[in-house]
Amino acid sequence: MAIKTTRRQFVKATAATAAGVAAASPARARAPEVLIQSAVKPVVLSDRSGIAYKNGGPVSCVEKAFSMIAEGHDVLDALIAGVNIVELDPEESGVGFGGQPNEEGVVQLDACCMHGTRKQAGGVAALEGVRTPSLVAKAVMEHTDHHLLVGAGAQKFARLMGFEIEDDLNTEKSRRLWLEWKRRIDPAHYLAPARRQEVGYEAALQMVREGKIHEETLWGTVHCNAVNAAGQMAAVTTTSGLAFKIPGRAGDSPILGAGLYVDSGAGAAGSTGRGEANLFNLTCYQIVENMRQGRAPKDAAMDGLQRIRKNTIEKRLLNKRGEPAFNVRFFALNPRGEFAGVSMYASGEVTFGVCTENGAQELPLEGLLAGSPLDQEAE
Repeated sequence: MAIKTTRRQFVKATAATAAGVAAASPARARAPEVLIQSAVKPVVLSDRSGIAYKNGGPVSCVEKAFSMIAEGHDVLDALIAGVNIVELDPEESGVGFGGQPNEEGVVQLDACCMHGTRKQAGGVAALEGVRTPSLVAKAVMEHTDHHLLVGAGAQKFARLMGFEIEDDLNTEKSRRLWLEWKRRIDPAHYLAPARRQEVGYEAALQMVREGKIHEETLWGTVHCNAVNAAGQMAAVTTTSGLAFKIPGRAGDSPILGAGLYVDSGAGAAGSTGRGEANLFNLTCYQIVENMRQGRAPKDAAMDGLQRIRKNTIEKRLLNKRGEPAFNVRFFALNPRGEFAGVSMYASGEVTFGVCTENGAQELPLEGLLAGSPLDQEAE
């Protein structure tokens, strides 16, 4: 919110002199207005991973990011320091070290970051061997003229930037889950490629139904965005992608406008869930543009979910109720510090993280649809 203050109001003692000069010189008949930006209360917003995982330490992602913002650090630096906690936590099976591997058992990571005030961004996709892909994405932003590096090229760039490259980012837990998934599909690969992928995806969904893989881990991601007291905004998204994916697959997380989008004059939005649905609709960009038009974060994000719902028409992507057979979530924040967390279904991962001057708290996501994406019976 901007407060208009004239020089006459700002320096009352010089009011008479200013008025006299104005009367003598029509060209200076009115003192220029000074626009003073009122302070914004900082807010850090994330999916549940950003508040649930601490990598054995005392603080979560959102708490770390908020404390750094309060200390005056750059807003994007703070967010990346926050998500590093999640990336390094071996218990978070959808991000960084110990993230779910691809179908060949190799962990490939994606990440993107965007500074809404500097108008800069960077990303990596299918990166192997680096536990903190968010930091590599930031290096792409700061040291290259590009927005996205992928595969072997991204790894080579990371090595040149001084990042440690490890041979294997699997943990005992991620490897155990991969081996169970492999046992559920045809180990000899006798099926045709299309059918084989269908069987593989169904095997992963069955592991979700049995509770062996959390729903949020199947499309595991951590997103975090924030606004500081000066109104500067930024966001970062990082993930190991769809569990047991085709090698080289990249979802929405490293793509500007899909996995995240930020404009300090309009807002920030980020996503977790089925990346292909979000890529098709570039929903985070749409949500930010909705906020630019004056819509509240919740309304802006719900409109994004409705677009995905409308555009999901392939039978294989629908449950028996005719609704999307997947979940997707959005975390929207405007420059005034107003925020919302929404999801296609309020099931599986049902909360998100927020940190303000009052501390960190876990709040409920608001679902667009009732039930679960895995509902098997028509209403």
